Amino acid sequence: HLSRGDARLVGEQTRIYFGDIYDHSAQIIELVESYRDMLAGMLDVYLSSISNRQNEVMKVLTVIATIFIPLTFLVGVYGMNFSVNQHSPWAMPELRWDYGYPVLWLVMIAAAVGMLAFFKRRRWF
Repeated sequence: HLSRGDARLVGEQTRIYFGDIYDHSAQIIELVESYRDMLAGMLDVYLSSISNRQNEVMKVLTVIATIFIPLTFLVGVYGMNFSVNQHSPWAMPELRWDYGYPVLWLVMIAAAVGMLAFFKRRRWF
């Protein structure tokens, strides 16, 4: 308003200075907007890197959970208190085996190692 000459109290020489102030303030506003855009871009990069890091953590946790879920199932089945029923075809004979416990451990270790090898081959872990 002052630089255009609408004010009666402002002289012609002073109006030149107000025009110069207007130009400087316009440049500062453009610079601030440029910095704001750069800051928004840096914030996007930062949030993207956090998201990528979180995705890596979630991938590791998913692999670990995927390995332990079948093992938990096996332990849950063999942790039940069965007694061997000689009259039923559905009885669990391995509960009375001499090597039932080590065989279960071998099956669980083989399952875990097999899944780890599968995940490594797929480059998931």
